[in-house]
Amino acid sequence: MTAQTEREWPDAVEVLNEHGRSDIVLLCEHASNHIPAEYQQLGLDSSHLQRHIAWDIGAAEVTRLLSARLDAVAFLSGYSRLLIDLNRPLGTPGSIPVLSEDTDIPGNVGVDTAERNRRAKIMFSPFHDRVAAHLDRRVTEGRPTRIVTIHSFTPVFLGVVRPWHAGVLHEHAADLAEAILLGLRADAALNVAANVPYVISRDADYAVPIHGDDRGIPAVLVEIRQDLLSTRSGIEEWADRLATAMPAETEAIP
Repeated sequence: MTAQTEREWPDAVEVLNEHGRSDIVLLCEHASNHIPAEYQQLGLDSSHLQRHIAWDIGAAEVTRLLSARLDAVAFLSGYSRLLIDLNRPLGTPGSIPVLSEDTDIPGNVGVDTAERNRRAKIMFSPFHDRVAAHLDRRVTEGRPTRIVTIHSFTPVFLGVVRPWHAGVLHEHAADLAEAILLGLRADAALNVAANVPYVISRDADYAVPIHGDDRGIPAVLVEIRQDLLSTRSGIEEWADRLATAMPAETEAIP
């Protein structure tokens, strides 16, 4: 494979610190805004690829720092969510969106079954297969596991202001979510809450229900408001906050 091909078609998943000692497994499904040249930016102006519709701004950097601070494994995506969203079930409207927020995605209109399957094979399945294999191995080794997925959200969505600094979303793992929120609330200036700015849904989320709840693994999704991650200092501040807020392994609910 040539260097050019590697740049155009990177691995679907980047794995950091695979043998980290922490019981935390970090996921970042919207880490990249990369779209191979053959897709012609899905018909979008380049400026759109820097927006939230293409990736979760700042989430990858927070995940990388958390991996180091916690000595935790991390799995980061290699392609833009506009091609196929790793946190949406295959075949749902959000999987390959024709409209993201208020923006039409011309290159996703009329995508046929063959192309849907191609994107799933190249971008979606390798990521989740690698995560699943890692989780299987931890079970075999008798290692405790908690899943934390890292995301960011827009301060305003379709004209509605979102006042929270961060949210911790969960379905089954209320204890883990509340423990993280308790840690974040050590800073009284922070506006943080459970299940904001949206709620986990099996129709619209993948990692928490599939890798977490269905396996009986405590799993939460952390959302940080993206304007707070616009600088390196902000990214480092939130990585430190989350590292401090994570409950110790002995405090985890089995």
